[in-house]
Amino acid sequence: MPTPKKGPRLASSPAHERLMLANMATSLFQNGRITTTLPKAKRLRPLAERLITFAKRGDLHSRRRVMRVIRNKSVVHVLFTQIAEQMEQREGGYTRIVKIAPRVGDAAPAAIIELVTEPVAKKAVVKDAEAATKVADEAPVAEATEAPAEETAAAEAPAENAE
Repeated sequence: MPTPKKGPRLASSPAHERLMLANMATSLFQNGRITTTLPKAKRLRPLAERLITFAKRGDLHSRRRVMRVIRNKSVVHVLFTQIAEQMEQREGGYTRIVKIAPRVGDAAPAAIIELVTEPVAKKAVVKDAEAATKVADEAPVAEATEAPAEETAAAEAPAENAE
């Protein structure tokens, strides 16, 4: 029997927790965003990102593995055709969790978990790093031509002082 995770579960049993997470993942892929409690959103994120990674592969085995969790065929079709296509350039971080005001009634910490649909843009930091690399590659060549002259002058100076 596997050792259970430390701490309380989201539900009364592991089976109930699995079903709750599967239903939340189905709703997330169907609607693009859902509002839930913060602990549930944090538990859903790894599952949803793993399912999107399977969808990006797109083969039959991946589709069957996703169908084990998400039982709705139309949602699986949307996941494999539309969502996987949107996430093609992204190498991870497919979901975003945004904390919102506590839930009315029981004051549970609430959050919105949503799919990140913005296109991936190459950051300016990468361009700056590439430019710095080019400058660093050119600089040692210039210093290498000057360095022997300085070394020879420094080597001759102590020799002259010693005589």
